Amino acid sequence: MALSCPPMAAFPTQTQTRSRFMHTSHIDIRAHFGLNALPFTREFPINKRFKHDPAEQALAALRHTVEHRMSGVLMAPAGSGKTVVLRALVDELPEARYRCTYVKVTSLGKRDFCRELSKVIGCRSAGQYNTLVRNIQEHVSASVTGDGIRPLFLIDEAHDMAPEVLAILRILTNFDMDSRLVLSVIVAGQPRLASTLKRPELAAVTGRMAHFATLRNFGRQELADYVRHRLTLAGARQPLFTDSAQDTLFELGGGNPRATDTLAFKALHIAAAKKASVVEANDLLEARAQVLP
Repeated sequence: MALSCPPMAAFPTQTQTRSRFMHTSHIDIRAHFGLNALPFTREFPINKRFKHDPAEQALAALRHTVEHRMSGVLMAPAGSGKTVVLRALVDELPEARYRCTYVKVTSLGKRDFCRELSKVIGCRSAGQYNTLVRNIQEHVSASVTGDGIRPLFLIDEAHDMAPEVLAILRILTNFDMDSRLVLSVIVAGQPRLASTLKRPELAAVTGRMAHFATLRNFGRQELADYVRHRLTLAGARQPLFTDSAQDTLFELGGGNPRATDTLAFKALHIAAAKKASVVEANDLLEARAQVLP
């Protein structure tokens, strides 16, 4: 069902929005709705995540890739659950067999990227680029030889990596003249990462990736199931969003999990400020005026 949004004049003015925000920011939605935890936040046990088929399929494929000492790619729109899949992957890999290193990328050059990676894994982070690469390889190889624990690098936000920095992965995963599978790497980023990996100079890196997994936003029914799951996880005993509110939430957030969380959380505060027992469609429209550009 398509949502007919009211004209912009019908939305709260900036002054009204600021007043509403000040009025709702102190509301205890847990007490008002009878919850035992705040819903729609990032603070939830990873084993209690919403098990969305595309995400679970991506997780299973990436785990299979890592278990066979290979590397892979995870591409997903911003806010669609990419980091949740990475967290779930780490959670499912036996701690006694894997040493997982998570690196969130910023726009760094080759040397600075290697320095940051060296710091995270605990090896010497001083020296020129070639020295840093050698230090990382020796550290990883010694770890495998010494205690048999398999290293896994999780490189997040890789769409921000320059091609010459991504090219380092070919060198980092090359052990004993490319005769040993020692290090697994999962490269995660937004869809524009795909165009970077298609560049001719990165063919050797792309060729080392055994699996390319993708995520997508929720469909309408999936979003309804997600909202129900997050509310149940927070202790809700009854639906807190009307059917029309669910439709509005889908239309405004496009099925994106992060946008859904932000809008739903704010709408609960707005409804609580009105002393309402459920969230209505208009509460979502007010929430959009406060939290989305």
